Amino acid sequence: MSIADLLTNPLAQDPAYHLFVDGRMFLGIPNFWNVASNLPFAIVGMWGFAFVRRHVNDPLRIAWHVFFVGIFLTAFGSGYYHLHPDNDSLAWDRLTMTIGFMSFVAIVVGEYLSVDWSKRLLLPLLAVGAASVFYWLHTEHLGAGDLRPYALVQFMPMILVPAIILFSSNRSDLGPYIGWMIAFYAAAKVLEYFDAGVFSIGGLMSGHALKHVFAALGPATLLFGLMQRTRVAETPE
Repeated sequence: MSIADLLTNPLAQDPAYHLFVDGRMFLGIPNFWNVASNLPFAIVGMWGFAFVRRHVNDPLRIAWHVFFVGIFLTAFGSGYYHLHPDNDSLAWDRLTMTIGFMSFVAIVVGEYLSVDWSKRLLLPLLAVGAASVFYWLHTEHLGAGDLRPYALVQFMPMILVPAIILFSSNRSDLGPYIGWMIAFYAAAKVLEYFDAGVFSIGGLMSGHALKHVFAALGPATLLFGLMQRTRVAETPE
C-alpha cells in the first residue's frame, strides 16, 4: 500500500491478525502463553506505581503515575484479548496501551521541553489515544474499519520522542533509559512480526508471547532509570 493510499483510504483491521501460531491450552486457559506472558506488565506497573508514590515528588509525578497505571492495565487488556481474540476484545488491549503511549510522550515533553506543557498535554493526549481506539472500533462495526488514527497514536511516539531528545537543548539523565525503552519496543514489534518463525525454533514460546516480555522490559528499564535518579538525589554529598 502506497502513502497516497494510506492518506486517502481507510485501513481496516486484517482478520488474520487474530490468528496466532501458539494456541495451546494449559490449566484450562486457551492461548495460555499469549495470556500468561502479560504478567511482566502487571509486575512492572505495580512496582513502578508504588515506587513513584513513595519516592518521586517532582512536577511530573502525576504523569509517572498514569504511565505505570497504563502499564499495569495493559496486562489485563492484553490478557483479556488473548483469551478470545477478536476486534471487540482487541479494543480493550489497545485502549490500555494508549494510556502508556500518551503518558510517555507527556513525560518526555516534561523532561526535555516544558513541565508546564507536559501538564497541559497529559489529559488531551490521553483523550486522543482513547478516541483513536473508539474511532477504529466504531468504523469496524460500520463495516469500514479505519486503523489510521490508532496507528498514528502507536507509532508517532517512536518518531516524536527521539526527535525531541535530539533537537532539544535540554538534557535528561533518563535519556539512555528512554533510548533502551524504544529499543525494547522495536524488538517487541519484530518478534510480533515473526510470531511463527520464532515458535518454530524449539516450539517453546512464540514470537508474540516473547513480544509481551520485551515490551514490558521497556518500562522496566525506564523504572530502573527513575530509581537511579532517586538514589543519586538521596545520596548525601
